[in-house]
Amino acid sequence: MVQIELDRLLSSYDYELPEELIAQTPAVPRDSSRLLVVNSPQQHTHSIFSNLTDFLLPGDLLVLNNTRVIPARLYGKKSTGAPVEVLLLEEQDKNCWLALVKPGRRLQPGATIVFEANNSVNQDAISNLSDVAGVKIPSILTALVLAKDEATGGRLLQFDLPTEINFAEVLTLFGQLPLPPYITSSESEAEQYQTVYAHRSGAIAAPTAGLHFTTELMQQLKQHQIEQAYVTLHVGVGTFRPVEVEDITTHKMHQEWVEVPPSTVEKIRETKLNGGRIIAVGTTVARSLEAAAISGELQPFCGKTNLFIYPGYQLRVIEGLITNFHLPRSSLMMLVSALIGRRRLLDLYQEAIAQRYRFYSFGDAMLILPEARI
Repeated sequence: MVQIELDRLLSSYDYELPEELIAQTPAVPRDSSRLLVVNSPQQHTHSIFSNLTDFLLPGDLLVLNNTRVIPARLYGKKSTGAPVEVLLLEEQDKNCWLALVKPGRRLQPGATIVFEANNSVNQDAISNLSDVAGVKIPSILTALVLAKDEATGGRLLQFDLPTEINFAEVLTLFGQLPLPPYITSSESEAEQYQTVYAHRSGAIAAPTAGLHFTTELMQQLKQHQIEQAYVTLHVGVGTFRPVEVEDITTHKMHQEWVEVPPSTVEKIRETKLNGGRIIAVGTTVARSLEAAAISGELQPFCGKTNLFIYPGYQLRVIEGLITNFHLPRSSLMMLVSALIGRRRLLDLYQEAIAQRYRFYSFGDAMLILPEARI
């Protein structure tokens, strides 16, 4: 009973991390990152991500999130000249986006934000895109603040663009890839924050467990008869927003868009029927599959989910997990705790700190094998 009560407390998911262990750049090559393999409820092994095939079995199925991060961060100015930072969250209507803004308090409905093209973008690039679109793209982009969103504290922004223009193309000129705030190094390149299999644009943060894979490793896995399937979860504020209530069971997740296609459902069913194991690559995949099985049976799913997984939740689909080392008090830590237990997870984090593993988005990885589940 005491354990259950502790699992519900936000403060029970805290730990101290030396600042120098926050990875600023990814390992090169990607699969040279370290891998903490959780073999059982009591045992673990230290390895390298490129050795992944040593721990998986022929017939296992890796499920990966193929979302692609969009250049969702924009820097603009108010009509007064005051600087404004915008992080686009999701499109609500044509050229109308829900966004987080800084400073938000002074951006009330009716305010206008003006954006200029990135410094690296010249007028030729804008002209070329205009020619392709068949309409002229302005060198200055403006957005009107329509309303405040109470759920996120963000704003609804209406961008002034012809409806014929593809907004995704415009973002390549005016936006930047939104690296997490704890990555302060200027050495990280935008493409390093995309998985090698990313192709469905829509996320505002990368599914970071997938950043360790190289094209060569993907091929090696196939040669070892370790199958691969894909889901899409466009990572948004629901994934990275901090939990702010001490009783975590009262935390409300923001909805994120998910698709679990019929082909992936069929592959999972075949794998289980043949005795293979379902290994989720990242917490976003775990949430996607569990959301698609919320009725009790895995079904194809396309829509939004606000599923929050924490200790006590009975996982229906996934049996193992590849995941990074997450921020203290995050919903991601709580999801992993549902798989192996909170106390066990914190002990593993202390071991990783002692062994100087690298943490967070560009950091090292953990493989939780099915034998380690509680």
